[in-house]
Amino acid sequence: MQKVKLNITRAGVAKVSIGLLVLALIAVIAAVLVRRNSEPGAAAPHETQVTVASGDTLSKLLAAENIPGRDINAIAEILKKECGVSGLRADADSLVMSREHENAPIDKITLSSGPWKRVELTCADGQWTAKNIDIDRDTRLVRRVGTIADGESFYMAGRDAGIPDSVIMNVFDLLAFEIDFERDVRAGQEFSVVYEENYNGADYVNAGNVVAVSFDSLRGDVQMYRFRKPDGTIGYYDQNGNSAIKSLKRTPINNAKISSNFNLNRKHPVLGYSRAHKGVDFRAGSGTPIPAAGAGTVVERKYNSGYGNYITIKHNGTYSTRYGHMSSFNPKVRLGTRVSMGQIIGYVGSTGLSTGPHLHYEIIQNGIQVNPMTVKLPAIDNLDNASKQKFLAFRAKLDEAIDVLRNNPNLFVQM
Repeated sequence: MQKVKLNITRAGVAKVSIGLLVLALIAVIAAVLVRRNSEPGAAAPHETQVTVASGDTLSKLLAAENIPGRDINAIAEILKKECGVSGLRADADSLVMSREHENAPIDKITLSSGPWKRVELTCADGQWTAKNIDIDRDTRLVRRVGTIADGESFYMAGRDAGIPDSVIMNVFDLLAFEIDFERDVRAGQEFSVVYEENYNGADYVNAGNVVAVSFDSLRGDVQMYRFRKPDGTIGYYDQNGNSAIKSLKRTPINNAKISSNFNLNRKHPVLGYSRAHKGVDFRAGSGTPIPAAGAGTVVERKYNSGYGNYITIKHNGTYSTRYGHMSSFNPKVRLGTRVSMGQIIGYVGSTGLSTGPHLHYEIIQNGIQVNPMTVKLPAIDNLDNASKQKFLAFRAKLDEAIDVLRNNPNLFVQM
């Protein structure tokens, strides 16, 4: 084996010495860093996550984490004034409380109110500050098509089409202004719904607004488009820009079956002789909530032997609605109360002249009961000329998107 001669000069020795010093210095620095990382405060923050349960309050949850009372009051005040948060919702809101280490005081609180609202509170030098965190929402338009099968309800057809329950019920509420779901729905009818799906990143969160509806009803094709007016208010309009929402609903209770139609010569089931039935009866279980069919003022709330417990709502100078045979009233709805459309006014029962639980529903026009299923109801919230032109331009673009979805059912359109 050939020997290798090492010729180490003075310069070479100097270089080796410097190298050794550098290595020693690196080792010292590394040791200091390791020591610091092992000290309290250098580790990742200690976090406690709390889901708000029934009976929980902000002060209760913060006190459980040993946050002083003065800080609790300051946090509550900041949340209310700067972030619009006045309370916590059970099973919906959650809190993440952070501190430097397990025994340190809390210096950061993150409040999540659903998937889209987040508030971050931080404490520095004993002062709490808050800011709303913007969460990017990825909204996509999808289109689903359903067909009514023989013996199937609109609700079941919607489920079969893959439409979420919340969207089906919103569509039902929209179409109830125009369609009698007891008599206008037949096997073979087709409907389509365009609605929003909301994503947080790649994760599906929930279904959003109904954007467009088309229903092949017996009275003709019903079309509705969601449109935001220049003043920021939102409404639903037909293809020509006329309001698709009527002033009253024909069927106040969703999915209720008609047990007795409007009939001026009906044989009364209790009295046994012919007596005009000046309303429509909807079969529903006792205790089913009864929503107001339109906005108005309660002008009657009482009992008599015929209607039992009943309420009459005056909507304007022309129209009123009456709801009979209630088991009980909503205690918050009294004589003179102003109610909004959909507000619960009472509950289905069988009081008065009744053979079983149902809602007796009347529409009164100029003081005379009319057939709720056939009366022509006035449209509301029509667009002015300038807004109508903007709607038509918007509808044209939306129709283009709908055509894309019609031809590509598995695609979505980015909002």
